[in-house]
Amino acid sequence: LSRRQRQMCIRDSGCTVWMASCKQAPDAGVKSSYAVMRIETADKELSSSYSASIRGRQDIDIYPQISGTITELRVYEGKTVRKGEVMFVIDQVPYRAAWRKTMADVHAAEAQVETARLEYRSKQQLFAEKVVSEYDLSTAKNALAIAEATLEQARALEEDARNSLSYTEVKSPSNGVVGTLPYREGALVSASMAIPLTSVSDNSEVYVYFSITEKRVHSLLRQYGSHDEVIRQMPPVRLQLNDGSLYDGQGHVESISGIINRKTGTVSVRSIFDNTNRTLLSGGIGNVIIPHREDSVIVIPQTATTELQNKILAYKVAEDGCVHSCELTVEKLNDGKDYIVRSGLVVGDVIVTEGTGLLQDGIQIDIRTVSYTHLTLPTT
Repeated sequence: LSRRQRQMCIRDSGCTVWMASCKQAPDAGVKSSYAVMRIETADKELSSSYSASIRGRQDIDIYPQISGTITELRVYEGKTVRKGEVMFVIDQVPYRAAWRKTMADVHAAEAQVETARLEYRSKQQLFAEKVVSEYDLSTAKNALAIAEATLEQARALEEDARNSLSYTEVKSPSNGVVGTLPYREGALVSASMAIPLTSVSDNSEVYVYFSITEKRVHSLLRQYGSHDEVIRQMPPVRLQLNDGSLYDGQGHVESISGIINRKTGTVSVRSIFDNTNRTLLSGGIGNVIIPHREDSVIVIPQTATTELQNKILAYKVAEDGCVHSCELTVEKLNDGKDYIVRSGLVVGDVIVTEGTGLLQDGIQIDIRTVSYTHLTLPTT
């Protein structure tokens, strides 16, 4: 029957029955019951999640500064080392011999300087007594200058040899944890090799890098006025690890890049987390979670919506118990359960919260659960 025909009165055995203007739910003419809620606004603590990479405060590749054979390996992979601790010893014999030779050259040069100085002083006395000419005096002075220059050269060579000898002990440049060890005792190494001896990661604190959109950066700058103020106002952040668990400690945003990545349209942000217990590993990945507060927003469960042709729909319940679809603009929350509704609903609307995929425009439903006691709708 058409709607007009259904609305007509039907007379049977002296009784008049009026048909409702809504369609009945499709199950054998019996109306289904659905849970509903009345729309209200509330202040909501929300969070945004950003993919992130974890880096140690310092990840330093260790290369030798001289060539030679490794004679001692004093660390192991994963060992915690202190700044200045010896990690490798390279064959010291040739470098010690070279240093001793330069020390001998220094001593010889010092003796030459003393001899030249004595000669010059003698010439000065003789020149005062007019025994030697001014030429002889100048020659003695120049000889002293040459001897002093030779001494300086010898000292420079000695210092270089001493440094080379010190480089035979490869020391950690910072506190940290030792990485892989591709070279063992007996391996020949040099400063020009492609693969480092190892790496030291200073991960007592870790940097966690993530990116935010250019639009979000401009929004923050408009709100706070400057990069420094944005960083100062940023709330503490949390770190969700790759296994889904939350890291115990909180971090804070330390810097925001002033350059936009042309390929992605995003800005790099660096946050820092304390890692005294060494549970965060350099090179890991995760998600940075930044909390923020939204005032007077509409939040509905995702179960109150259905998706049709890339549109998010909800079903409003009219006073007569009929439902009608409405298109929503929503923003997902990180809990995977709720939406923030940006448009499509207003305060006071009543919507179905479950089973929306079974509903059609115009059908009449029974209300099984009401979110607020002051809501009055027909239940029959």
